[in-house]
Amino acid sequence: MIAYVTVGADDMEAAERFYATLLPPLGYRLERYRGDLSYIPDRGTEFYVKRPFDGAPATAGNGVMVAFEARGQAEVRALHAAALAAGGTDEGAPGFRDAYGPSFYVGYLRDPQGNKLALYSSDPDEPGRDGRRGTIP
Repeated sequence: MIAYVTVGADDMEAAERFYATLLPPLGYRLERYRGDLSYIPDRGTEFYVKRPFDGAPATAGNGVMVAFEARGQAEVRALHAAALAAGGTDEGAPGFRDAYGPSFYVGYLRDPQGNKLALYSSDPDEPGRDGRRGTIP
């Protein structure tokens, strides 16, 4: 089980603006600790935004991505748009992807530091890529 995920940030104010838009609707509450941000979920993995301990600038990892599960396709779209308005950048508009299952609905973005995130839903009660419900094999 993954206990927590940490991403680096140099500008904590920009990071907080961004993550305050994205994480509370997904069930996370913010706790501050020594100037860093700790997002604690009602259940699941904790998410931390911290300045690097070595004092060097934060960098986004190539190939590293954190995915957050939304409660449905509408929430994926709403949070993706809100996160972009809060300083994020688009890495792939919400929608279905041919490479994934028929009910996997996802939007990709980057936080102000460049860390890549995904917002997804795979609710079998919503229409899948083929327009039918219950399309998870």
